Amino acid sequence: MSATPPEFDTTASDARAADSHDLIRVVGARENNLKEISVEIPKRRLTVFTGVSGSGKSSLVFSTIAAESQRMINETYSAFVQGFMPNLARPDVDVLEGLTTAIIVDQERIGSDPRSTVGTATDTGTMLRILFSRLGQPHIGSPQAFSFNVASISGAGAVSFERGGKTVKERRDFTVVGGMCPRCEGRGEVSDFDLTALFDDTKSLNEGALLVPGYTADSWYGRIYRGSGYFNNDKPIKDFSTKQLDDLLYKPATRIKAEGVNVWYEGLIPKIQNSMLSKDREAMQPHIRRFVDRAITFDTCPECDGTRLSDTARSSTINGVSIAEVNAMQISDLAEWIRGIDDDSVAPLVTSLTETLDAFVTIGLGYLSLSRPAGTLSGGEAQRTKMIRHLGSSLTDITYVFDEPSIGLHPHDVTRMNTLLLQLRDKGNTVLVVEHKPELIGIADHAVDLGPRAGTDGGQIMFEGTVEGLRASDTVTGRHLDDRAQLKDAVRESADALEIRGANTNNLQNVNVDIPLGVLCVMTGVAGSGKSSLVTGSLAKHDDVVLVDQQPIKGSRRSNPATYSGLLEPIRKAFAKANGVKPGLFSANSEGACPMCNGAGVVFTDLGVMATVESPCELCEGKRFQAEVLEYRFGGANISEVLEMSVARAAAFFGDGDAKLPAAHKILTRMVDVGLGYLTIGQPLTTLSGGERQRLKLAIQLGDKGSILVLDEPTTGLHLADVENMLALLDRLVDSGKSVIVIEHHQAVMAHADWIIDLGPGAGHDGGRIVFEGTPAELVAQKSTLTGEHLAAYVGA
Repeated sequence: MSATPPEFDTTASDARAADSHDLIRVVGARENNLKEISVEIPKRRLTVFTGVSGSGKSSLVFSTIAAESQRMINETYSAFVQGFMPNLARPDVDVLEGLTTAIIVDQERIGSDPRSTVGTATDTGTMLRILFSRLGQPHIGSPQAFSFNVASISGAGAVSFERGGKTVKERRDFTVVGGMCPRCEGRGEVSDFDLTALFDDTKSLNEGALLVPGYTADSWYGRIYRGSGYFNNDKPIKDFSTKQLDDLLYKPATRIKAEGVNVWYEGLIPKIQNSMLSKDREAMQPHIRRFVDRAITFDTCPECDGTRLSDTARSSTINGVSIAEVNAMQISDLAEWIRGIDDDSVAPLVTSLTETLDAFVTIGLGYLSLSRPAGTLSGGEAQRTKMIRHLGSSLTDITYVFDEPSIGLHPHDVTRMNTLLLQLRDKGNTVLVVEHKPELIGIADHAVDLGPRAGTDGGQIMFEGTVEGLRASDTVTGRHLDDRAQLKDAVRESADALEIRGANTNNLQNVNVDIPLGVLCVMTGVAGSGKSSLVTGSLAKHDDVVLVDQQPIKGSRRSNPATYSGLLEPIRKAFAKANGVKPGLFSANSEGACPMCNGAGVVFTDLGVMATVESPCELCEGKRFQAEVLEYRFGGANISEVLEMSVARAAAFFGDGDAKLPAAHKILTRMVDVGLGYLTIGQPLTTLSGGERQRLKLAIQLGDKGSILVLDEPTTGLHLADVENMLALLDRLVDSGKSVIVIEHHQAVMAHADWIIDLGPGAGHDGGRIVFEGTPAELVAQKSTLTGEHLAAYVGA
């Protein structure tokens, strides 16, 4: 037998150059707040990136390493194909070596389209439709006959075409069989307007009958309605004729002359649909969102009973079960049902479906159903759903990038997530994880800590090495890695309670519970146990409740903490009053904008298939305002200088002295309270991390009136060092007289609670029950639930 050729002998002394590529090298990274950092990351290992929120972790991992990998892959396609792809700019970095194909598994929601479900967002919906089109009895058509996104249509007409040099006319019929319910158009629910939220019918238009935001009697829209000539402006709406009421509510866009100006008149309902309902709910201003929630009512479609499917689609069954019933099954049950299908003609399809559904169960999402709207998945659920397609992949030497995969996970589920991450690594992949939880940090092969603090005070490498080395280091993360909150010596007593009786939203099983008021109450339980269902289905309906949920805030490059929080409004008015000019001058999105960059501060040059070049505006030098606007001052500073202040500095600036402005100071103080003192008030929202956006939203809603505050995982994106500050904030809220109810998995928050309500024992139909009510000390002593066991281990009991 011949010897192994030297070029294939891995034991040969002259190691090949290819064998040396075992590091990802980053030199001189400057994205966002990174300060010329250089780092070497081992390949085929699990590397965790730690540091306080805003320290630069995402800028290094996502905006530099993953972004460059994706950009270089895109460049391998032809210019024609690249024309259909997003243009990605090269990250601001000197050297990036050793990159492999990057797959980003982030927490971005899986679309907010009301037609998107777990089934449509994964391959499972498509495979089920094929299965029913092959085996369903009676046979009703192709897979599209089972799709709620395809409507049934038919038609007939004459068709002209050339045949043998002659023009021939033939009558043709066509029919498309789709599965869409005709009543709700595949949405599963029908919407209607609550007219009492649109107008007060006891008042006339002159008396301000219209209740739609921005439609007051003196507003522009109010003046259009009053000047339209369609109505008697002094007559109460209840006395309008049928024609007048129809014109007020439904009249299509019509050209009219009001106050001598040619304008478009449109009825209230189409106007609201086009101007408000066309926007994503989270992109609305808070007062618009509250109006829409009041004015629009949604009910289950009576024709399809919420299944979205037509009678025909539901009439075809396999083993007596329709596709609507299959979609509504809990995925763990659906996997068992699929295994019962024994037909050689669809064997490959059944095998693939089973593997995908089993992956859902493995990753801890077996409690979902395929009919669940994708937009209702939490960030953690969305991230784990994206993981499914990678679990069975045979690809190796891929770089998987995860953004806090522990979010939304009960301590019991974190162990399962750790196993999955290690499996990806052991296949020969590089796994990069941005994370705060010590349970997940502990499994890493390599750790990179950024800091020392956030924003402009961060962006530096504080530590590289093993987790044990990080624990022993004198960094913020190292000092807090072993932090453990202790049970309180004494808990607050509740004098009153909010009674919930017979709650049965989603998987809740007629839950009866008394939620104590005036204390810090924590709701916990494994993912899918029914916590959010209890809050949204029962708690949120009370008038006195302010809910701070996990819906992400959105914003363009022109949005910033000052505009989103409403902070800029009192500042602009103060500048206008002090200088005797209009407030619009102090908006970079209005009259005061620099004419060259239109208030963006940068100029974009489109280079076709190449990346768009972004350069600072030469006229305003990135300040975004006209030169004359910057001459106006308030408290010694111009508007650009104010927007460049940090939240903490702005709070001091507007808190006292010549620039004292209580309305602005109040908003800024709340932002400092939630740990955002380091943010610049004028920095684009697009540069904020997920945790920073969540806390900005919390800061805004802290100002809402309501004595009961419900928070959905407020520790999301928080560093261990910041959790203590969050606990102090929760205490201050309770001490100020509010009742605080927190949905949370973080054991530090559980230990700090006055009262715990634990749901379970499992997820989906195995949950939905109250398994414990009492103090944290009683839960630890009893250890009767999964939460009790993990909390006892956490506090060392």
